[in-house]
Amino acid sequence: MVDASRRGFLRGRPRPQAEIRPPWALPEEGFIDRCTRCNDCLKACPQKILVIGDGGYPTVDFSHAECTFCGDCVAACQPRALMRLDNAALPWQRKAFISDACLARQGVECRICGDFCDVRAIRFMPRLGGSPLPEIDSELCTGCGACVAPCPSRAIAIR
Repeated sequence: MVDASRRGFLRGRPRPQAEIRPPWALPEEGFIDRCTRCNDCLKACPQKILVIGDGGYPTVDFSHAECTFCGDCVAACQPRALMRLDNAALPWQRKAFISDACLARQGVECRICGDFCDVRAIRFMPRLGGSPLPEIDSELCTGCGACVAPCPSRAIAIR
């Protein structure tokens, strides 16, 4: 969604801002059409990671906690902007991404993100003459965001 409005420009965001919608959200256009901004999903989230985003629509904020994919937000969504069609359906295709701001990539020993990854999708590969570097196994990563908040350099994002 492009925010080419004067309001977006004055806020310093003339370009689209990719917000992470709650798990099992419809594709963006369908989500926007169905979501009434009632905030029932925000109230239902036990982790309190759903917040009001741009335009009043719910978005995910991993700065304090991770998503447990409990489905409470889906159950609370009356307009069905969040829908889990079958129990095997993945909540989203998002994965963790580690930027160059990572302390380990700067030569500083740090493995905090791996300590918080319950599925062990973050592994540390030994490196000759330096601290081990984190690698994300995209097959294991659920995009839950557990690694985001504890990162001291804010080098991890969910994309």
